[in-house]
Amino acid sequence: MGETDRLRLDKWLWFARIVKTRTLAAKLIESGSARINSIRVEQAHRPVRPGDVITLAVHDRVRVLEVTGLPARRGPAPEAASHYIDRSPAPPPRWRGEEDDQDDDQAASG
Repeated sequence: MGETDRLRLDKWLWFARIVKTRTLAAKLIESGSARINSIRVEQAHRPVRPGDVITLAVHDRVRVLEVTGLPARRGPAPEAASHYIDRSPAPPPRWRGEEDDQDDDQAASG
């Protein structure tokens, strides 16, 4: 297996534009918020390969990304998105705030 068929997880997350910096990628991984093929990962240097499934907890949401390619650079967003398939579940519906509920109650009684 050569160097071209795998890439460090932190670099892949940065190249694929999942995170803004490689430092943020490393912090995310080291916090225990990342899994590769359902196995928890805490080392930023863990290699990813095409076919791997990366699961991340980011911004109160779970992202599930299937690696389809290994980018050679951090390119534009369309190029970055071509290196994975987003299999993330749909985000939960937004809850309405209490203020909205009070307005509805007043409208219904008036």
